[in-house]
Amino acid sequence: MSVFRVILAILFPPLSVIDKGCGSFLIVLILTLLGWIPGVIASLIILNKNQC
Repeated sequence: MSVFRVILAILFPPLSVIDKGCGSFLIVLILTLLGWIPGVIASLIILNKNQC
């Protein structure tokens, strides 16, 4: 997970996971619309999960 991705996940969570697939993007987008913090947490989890 690069520093640029972390900053992008904090500022605009859906944009940081756009290359992980449509499902991840939609989940993070919905969580961001419901509240900014759940979107940030979900995007950081998705970015960290695919690191292995």
